[in-house]
Amino acid sequence: MREKPKQQMRIWAMLCHFSALLGWILLFSLVFIGIPVYLPLNLLVPVLIWRCKKVQYPWIDLQGKESINFQISLTLYTFIVIAISLILLLTSFSVAVTTNGSFNEIKTTLDSLLTVLMSLVLFKLVLQSFIVTFAAIKAYNGEHYRYPLTIRVLR
Repeated sequence: MREKPKQQMRIWAMLCHFSALLGWILLFSLVFIGIPVYLPLNLLVPVLIWRCKKVQYPWIDLQGKESINFQISLTLYTFIVIAISLILLLTSFSVAVTTNGSFNEIKTTLDSLLTVLMSLVLFKLVLQSFIVTFAAIKAYNGEHYRYPLTIRVLR
C-alpha cells in the first residue's frame, strides 16, 4: 500500500489544480476592462508551479501533468468551439445578406448564435470549476484523479 504524500506536497498539488481557475479570473478581468482577447491564461500558473516543484516533489509532477493536460485539452476544445462559431456566424450572416434578409432576420440570427455560444462558454466554465475543485480535493487527500476527456500531451 502506498503511503500518503506529505502535507506540503499535497498543498502544492492542490494549488496546481486550483490555479487554473485563476487564469479565468485574469481573462475576465482583461475582458472587463475592455481588452477582448482569448489567451490560454489557465495554463500559466499551473505550468509555473509544476516547473518549479516537479523535481522536488514527485507527487506534484504527477498532479501537475494531469492538471496541465486537462487545461490544454480545455483550451483546444475552446478554440474548436470558437472556430465553429465563427464559421456558423459567417455562414448565417452571408446567407442572410445574399437573400436580402431584413435587418430583423439578421439580428435574430446573430442573437441566437450569441446565445448558443455564451451558453456553451458558461457550461464549460461551470463544469471546469466543479471538476477542478474535485481534482484539487482529491490531490489534497493524497489520491490520484484522472480528468475525463483529457488529451495526454504530457506523460
